[in-house]
Amino acid sequence: MPENATAETPFDRLKLVLGEERLKRLQDATVMVLGLGGVGSNCTEALARGGVGHLILIDRDTVAPSNINRQAIAFHSTIGLPKCQVMEKMVLDINPSCQVETLQAFIPKDGLGEMLSQFPRPDYLIDAIDTVSQKLALAKWCQDERIPLLSSMGGANKLDPSRLAFSKIEKTSGDRLAKAMRKNCRKRGIKGLEVLYSTEKGNGPKPPKTEDGKRPDKGLTLGTMSYMPPIMGQMIAGKVICRLAGFEPMPYSGEEGLQC
Repeated sequence: MPENATAETPFDRLKLVLGEERLKRLQDATVMVLGLGGVGSNCTEALARGGVGHLILIDRDTVAPSNINRQAIAFHSTIGLPKCQVMEKMVLDINPSCQVETLQAFIPKDGLGEMLSQFPRPDYLIDAIDTVSQKLALAKWCQDERIPLLSSMGGANKLDPSRLAFSKIEKTSGDRLAKAMRKNCRKRGIKGLEVLYSTEKGNGPKPPKTEDGKRPDKGLTLGTMSYMPPIMGQMIAGKVICRLAGFEPMPYSGEEGLQC
């Protein structure tokens, strides 16, 4: 290398697109990710590679063999390890200067605000959990606190990533999780929740009938393609990065911004 040459860094290609000022915005930003499954783990990886400087990661689970087909943290070598632990190690291997805070815990629908308030206030919150009651509690808390939120809907039993779209919850259609969220958002006064969802009709086996009326185990009915959750996570990360960098207006900010 010539004496006056500048040493290569992980941020060189980002600077070419973002410039110094916008990259600094990302490095100063705090993003909270709830759920480190197929969507959340791939989203977190993209945020780390995209220069976000402070990540707060919450998940209660450990890596299981069935996670390997889609989750960024799932390998034979990580089976049985806490997802938060594996994700933190990956983030710091990508960007050692990133500040990472983790919590291995169940996200409750009651007391959710108290749990999340122990952390610094995020500039953006990403909902990658799959339980309706918790998603609703999170949406209500973010609305009350005026914290920008982007919520992932269902990727199970879907094949076509071209059918993915960002939308306000009120305008969604064709997604079973979005339908349940839409109905309950109306009841709870939650308005304008932004989601990523699919218009594709689900594939895979129909839920078997049970004599006791209980839901069958999701492992029996919810299949997942290797590429769908990662694409969803990348799309969510891209939307959040563009907004934090100033290419799109931030919710609640009143900024005009540019368009990606």
